[in-house]
Amino acid sequence: MAVSATVIGALLGLGTQMYSNALRKLPYMRRPISFFFYPWEHLLGMGLGAVFVNQLVNWDAQLQRDLDNMLEKAKAANERRYFG
Repeated sequence: MAVSATVIGALLGLGTQMYSNALRKLPYMRRPISFFFYPWEHLLGMGLGAVFVNQLVNWDAQLQRDLDNMLEKAKAANERRYFG
């Protein structure tokens, strides 16, 4: 799951940067691509997108654990109330 979330986030960040360039009527990639140089805006967007989506996945997992914990406490309280 972590790999797919990272890839989705990187694509989201790259798409956001390319969409931003398209809105400003700039070329998608304004600088030439070489082996050692990649436009830093795209790398920054991909990194931020990957971090965002990974944090979103972690937040969702923590939220699910908290919800399960609260439901267990409510079930125990109801059992104590009616059967205890």
